[in-house]
Amino acid sequence: MTPNRTVQTMKPATAAKKLGVYLQATPAEFQEGVVSRTELSALQADPPEWLRDLRNNGPHPRPVVAAKLGISIAGLARGGVTGALTTAEIDALKRDLPEWLRQERATQAEVRKEAARVKEKREKEKAQEKDAAEDDKPRRRPS
Repeated sequence: MTPNRTVQTMKPATAAKKLGVYLQATPAEFQEGVVSRTELSALQADPPEWLRDLRNNGPHPRPVVAAKLGISIAGLARGGVTGALTTAEIDALKRDLPEWLRQERATQAEVRKEAARVKEKREKEKAQEKDAAEDDKPRRRPS
């Protein structure tokens, strides 16, 4: 006997987040229903027109806006961007490059640089620990 499997569903907000779209810009039927994992997979594999349009033109949620601008979500807030932006608005910010965006990009570059330095340091320490463990192993003498 095989047990009955229940269909796993998610709230529209979760599905929108996984799809990288702004929930309030999605169709009403998407916002009001639940989305199964199968439906989510289908949307990802073969996006309908409304989803392609949202991904191309927006409005985009803050994580997508931050990624497109090359800054953090906190950087958006510091820059006064609190809501969703369209692709045209993002392109205008990239073109105009206000001072807050320059500063946030510089900050983000420093954060990435520091993260790379820490990662490299950890890898070196891990390699040294591995070498030390190898040195501590008893060795067999040739007979």
